[in-house]
Amino acid sequence: MSNCTLGDGERPTQRAAANGERTRDERPTQRAAAPRRSFPHIADAFANSPNGKAFIPFITAGDPTLDVTEKLVLAMSHAGADLIELGIPFSDPTAEGPVIQEANLRALANKVTTDNVFNMVARVREQSQVPLVIMTYANVVYSYGIERFAARQAELGMGGVILPDVPHEEKEEFDEPFAAAGLDVVSLIAPTSHERIRAIAADARGFVYCVSSLGVTGVRSQITTDIGAMVSLVKEVRPDLPCAVGFGISTPEQAARMASLSDGAIVGSAIVRMIGELGEDCVEPVADYVRRMADAVHGV
Repeated sequence: MSNCTLGDGERPTQRAAANGERTRDERPTQRAAAPRRSFPHIADAFANSPNGKAFIPFITAGDPTLDVTEKLVLAMSHAGADLIELGIPFSDPTAEGPVIQEANLRALANKVTTDNVFNMVARVREQSQVPLVIMTYANVVYSYGIERFAARQAELGMGGVILPDVPHEEKEEFDEPFAAAGLDVVSLIAPTSHERIRAIAADARGFVYCVSSLGVTGVRSQITTDIGAMVSLVKEVRPDLPCAVGFGISTPEQAARMASLSDGAIVGSAIVRMIGELGEDCVEPVADYVRRMADAVHGV
């Protein structure tokens, strides 16, 4: 993930206008749904895990198909995932490396839409209450309508959204409608100034996504960032706020190490690569991998 992704660059409203989409000010206001309590919140993923540490896998919805995504969500939940990130495909995923970019392109080639993803989640909810969050980009939410997006997530008992291209300074316009629906907009922190990390932590909700290194997503052989120092800065401001580490984790040893320094580990590229290689035959191998990773996190 680049510095631009986390704090600089053009406003989401400018991006929406540039893409010919209506900005928030041009859309009719819709009332967000009342907060729901029948499904777990994001914080429950940490509180209900065996040791207070969460293993959080990411997959791109619709890659290779939405039917397989549904099976993957259920299989990963049964394998020990505490919280699952579902990516809604987007044509310009600026925070992603080539593995997840290609997954986005495959899903878009399948004509996957935001409503398709929500309908798939509705089918999952008939069988599982595993905590779920959406990871996508500002234009996806703008195009759908911020209040409408939040209301649909609330109806489905989801926990909230992660928007890696929305800087902290512009997060409030998402925070308010999502909070009104009982949902969290998860904040991301990168290796940056101490004061900026403290400022982001001060109003973070759900958990803090600690980015292990600058750049885009992808597997890394080593993670050299001082994760412990980043987590300590968050805990100075918000002692009870969970922190989970993502970007570059691919082995059980790395997952256990990151969980020992924080409250959880997030893995995306390693799983998405497996899905890309195996296609519709990926469900059982992914479940086996998730089980090993979850065991490593829960064994800390």
